Amino acid sequence: MRQFRRGGLVFDVRDGGPPDGEPVVLLHGFPQDSSAFDRLAPLLHGAGLRTLAPDQRGYSPGARPPGRSAYRLREVTADVLALLDEAGLESAHVVGHDWGGAVAWALGAWHPGRVRTLTSLSTPHPAAMARSLVTSDQALRSTYMALFQLPVLPERLLLARDGELLRGVLESSGLPADAVARYVARMRGPGALSAALAWYRAVPLAARDTVGRVTVPTLHVWSTGDVALGRAATERTRDHVAAPYRLEVLEGVPHWIPEVAAERTAELVTVHVRSTA
Repeated sequence: MRQFRRGGLVFDVRDGGPPDGEPVVLLHGFPQDSSAFDRLAPLLHGAGLRTLAPDQRGYSPGARPPGRSAYRLREVTADVLALLDEAGLESAHVVGHDWGGAVAWALGAWHPGRVRTLTSLSTPHPAAMARSLVTSDQALRSTYMALFQLPVLPERLLLARDGELLRGVLESSGLPADAVARYVARMRGPGALSAALAWYRAVPLAARDTVGRVTVPTLHVWSTGDVALGRAATERTRDHVAAPYRLEVLEGVPHWIPEVAAERTAELVTVHVRSTA
């Protein structure tokens, strides 16, 4: 597969590994794209797994609908179901990082029959995240999300002087230089950053998309160097999984687990996938 469609939207996708391998869907976050898994995917292929890594809604040039409601969790989750349908897959293992992790949690709660296993990299369960905003330092860590609600200004600030601010934020958070250059270049494309920020601007609509308990085997990987997501929500996440659950903590690793800790992540995902075989 190189592309799949949902309605009038066209999504780019990277399909790799053995065609008959256990299928693993890889979902990126902000401001990444499917190349976030360039280090991870070949390791999964070497373990006999097939990977499908889409450029999600807003990141694929052919899938940038206007309006924040088009980026609600229900919509971006339905995109993954469309990917599975077009690939002829009844179900798959799902690995999500950052916003991709939020999509993975939603899939595990709303469509457990289509998720063989769930792996969330960095991202806690949405209910655990909501609780931590009023009981820990998570609200302080998430102040940037409030800025992203403003129209136009975030785009102007982040992209001024060839994306100097966006580049600086990503570098200071521990993202490797090659990935920084790649993501900043992509966000400078026409309409790309506004579409990516629409995921954040749809957050006030989240009351319509409550994510309940997950009932599929779940692996949660969190790193102590994550400046955006703290330990409080991570520790509470197990309360929202009614299935076998494992938390793996990576010491000293920044938020960018797929790019920085690909080898360890591949080991964990492979064991998790095979645990249900």
